[in-house]
Amino acid sequence: MSQPSPTPFNRLLLTGAAGGLGKILRESLRPYARVLRLSDIAPMAPAADESEEIWPCDLADKTAVHELVAGVDAILHFGGVSVERPFEEVLGPNICGVFHIYEAARRHGVKRVVFASSNHVIGFHGQDQVIDANAPRRPDSYYGLSKSYGEDMASFYFDRYGIETVSLRIGSSFPEPQNHRMLNTWLSYADLTQLIERALYTPQVGHTVVYGVSNNQAVWWDNRLASHLGYQPKDSSETFRAQVERQPLPPADDPARLYQGGAFAASGPFGDQ
Repeated sequence: MSQPSPTPFNRLLLTGAAGGLGKILRESLRPYARVLRLSDIAPMAPAADESEEIWPCDLADKTAVHELVAGVDAILHFGGVSVERPFEEVLGPNICGVFHIYEAARRHGVKRVVFASSNHVIGFHGQDQVIDANAPRRPDSYYGLSKSYGEDMASFYFDRYGIETVSLRIGSSFPEPQNHRMLNTWLSYADLTQLIERALYTPQVGHTVVYGVSNNQAVWWDNRLASHLGYQPKDSSETFRAQVERQPLPPADDPARLYQGGAFAASGPFGDQ
């Protein structure tokens, strides 16, 4: 017997709507909101119909973010710099931006946030380990540091103000895994959408950290501490193993073979030239 469809929210905010995942979620999240408010600093396609609101916003602009959050029921925070960059480029959108999002949520009475965290929060753990959400954070980059900060912000705003968050430590969400590391970290678009649904509708999540990963055979991440979400991924990277394994393995001392965060563990330093 299939589960009934969840009741749509009146208005959901999706930041980062012009990004790679934002464009996917713009379509796949339609059943969960009567209106999707779509925000980014980059250009976005015009609203398809009255079920979409296009709202350009710079996350580093506190006043603009407060206006953006007014009238929404929940926030899907996928905005910000999504790759490793110099700290100064990460600071505004990723660190100031996440504070602005939570402070606006507090002021406007928004009680549920889904935060796009990242596996790069724990990227310096070795690929020979299996870890859960209680493992020490070992950020592999300025980007990873910003996501670690975002998880602390989520924890603080729950303890202080009762705003609940599910932090998704997203692995590698692409149409298919692109290399050997992604056989462990791949998250299909369908599984990402299911995970967001569970993050939105599960009651009493407090601050829950969950690894965003599909049902892959090779496992680095244990999600038992997030079992209350009821997330049951359907896809697996095994479908693509044969084609990926035709690629040569990186050298044994390459971060792509040593660390869970892969190449991010070796990016930079910046500004030394």
